[in-house]
Amino acid sequence: MRGEGANAQAAGEISGGGAGASGTVPPQRGGSGAGRQETGGGPTRRQGRRRVLRWTASVLSLLILGTAAAGYLYYRHLNGSIQTDALNLGETKLGGSKPNAFGQTPLNILLIGSDARDDAANQALGGATDTFDGPPLADVQMLLHLSADRSNMSVVSMPRDTMLMMPKCTEPGGKVHPASKGLVQTNESLQRGGPGCTVATWQELTKIPIDHFMMIDFKGVVSMADAIGGVPVCVEENVHSRTRDGKGSGLKLPKGTSVIQGEQALQWLRTRYGFEDGTDIGRTHAQHQYMTSMSREFRKNAKLTNPVKLNSLAQAAIEAMVVDPGLNKIDKLYDLSMELKKVPPGRITMTTMPWVYSTKPGLDGRVEPMADEAEAVFRMVREDIALDGKGSGTPAEGASPSPGTSASTGASASTGTPTPAAPSTAPSTAPTTAPATAPAKIAVTVRNATSGKAGAETRVKNRANEVASLLTGKGFTKATADTQTGAEDTTVVRYATDAQAADAGVVATALGLPASSVQKSEEVSGITLLVGKDWRTGNAPTPPPPAPTVAPTSAHALNGDNEGACMAIQPGFTW
Repeated sequence: MRGEGANAQAAGEISGGGAGASGTVPPQRGGSGAGRQETGGGPTRRQGRRRVLRWTASVLSLLILGTAAAGYLYYRHLNGSIQTDALNLGETKLGGSKPNAFGQTPLNILLIGSDARDDAANQALGGATDTFDGPPLADVQMLLHLSADRSNMSVVSMPRDTMLMMPKCTEPGGKVHPASKGLVQTNESLQRGGPGCTVATWQELTKIPIDHFMMIDFKGVVSMADAIGGVPVCVEENVHSRTRDGKGSGLKLPKGTSVIQGEQALQWLRTRYGFEDGTDIGRTHAQHQYMTSMSREFRKNAKLTNPVKLNSLAQAAIEAMVVDPGLNKIDKLYDLSMELKKVPPGRITMTTMPWVYSTKPGLDGRVEPMADEAEAVFRMVREDIALDGKGSGTPAEGASPSPGTSASTGASASTGTPTPAAPSTAPSTAPTTAPATAPAKIAVTVRNATSGKAGAETRVKNRANEVASLLTGKGFTKATADTQTGAEDTTVVRYATDAQAADAGVVATALGLPASSVQKSEEVSGITLLVGKDWRTGNAPTPPPPAPTVAPTSAHALNGDNEGACMAIQPGFTW
């Protein structure tokens, strides 16, 4: 982990390069100055740029959202420029998002902002010369959840100062990064083999199956902001993000609304000193304002009228972006953009993972997930519950069945009214699985994991034998108790190969376990039932409490239609 000295360079704020602990209050800056607002050109120039893009752009200048058939044809030749990396380097594989009862499949995409300073363009934008060519940090991490019925989108940010346990990550070449023995700052996950370890870290924490990732660097943010032609943002007072000793992003804006683009957009996304209390949390809120505003700008102004310029912009973005193999073709990115486009801004909800300041020695200013409320947000995403509390929409407005499923009659999750589901255009992420076999032919190993991950409760004696007997009574005559134990908060069924996936699902169904309890894992050799602390007695696990229907207030939700959002300014950073 980079320390305060490296993170506190003049332009080393995150989304790339961070500026130290979240809770550290920076020195006050003195003096005043009029400062010229830099909006990237006058109205005519902005209008011209706004006409440029319908095909490609991003949420946090990361995510391709625009769309046009002509643009798709024009960019087929860019396929060879798309950079890819492994999706998940961890040992726990959840097998991708599962379809709902209507055959519609949600999508979970991890958006990663890298602070890599590995070429001249990124070094010029990133500053912090002592970090040039060093290992990158995943200083922006946001999980985008697109609902199964395509009626809503939820985005959950994780502060880069969050302390977590890192899972074991194995690079494609065989290099192993062992699981951490203590808490590690979340942005270091990128150094443990690449974005696939960042995905594994999220999946280990949240138990949310992540279908794709998209990672972009400094120069990609600038090129995408230019492509849009400017994004309106608001500050409550004049702001200049610069401390007396030269720290800060350098952002300088007058009170009220300004249209930012290019390097100024990057400054906005990286600013911490000057926003709210000067911590990483304030920076996260500013990023949310930028993203929701950008989403509205796409729908208002994006047009495809200049293919030559659009081609160069798309090329620049693709050269700066890394995706998983499931998004390695232009047509896959195009299909994804079509799915994302179905959600109106008013159903986009930006949130921050609920957190608390760490009380552990040496972690002053760092944060940890707020146990109950963070889990509430994660559960809502896992169960495809809209974070805005408005429920699902009408599938006829754009729901897609799961990949590989033919169009069929569905029903609205909110009304139950049958509606025809549209053909799927979502990128396929589900593995090919073999058909399930009869229970009597399925070998199941039962493992006692009743102490829970925290080990707070004593493991129940003889529990594996009891549950193995229960399975035998249900026709699973090959069920056996394992002498090896484990620790799980909830009961799960893990399997080793895709050929075992359907059989693992049969075991879960027989026991009344949810689909999310079935997980692919390199930690087991066959189908293994881990009896968690939710099933310490009786013939069935203790059912969980009802799922929340709206994000907790600690998630600091921002609706995509909120045009009145305005950043509070930290005292001492006005001019």
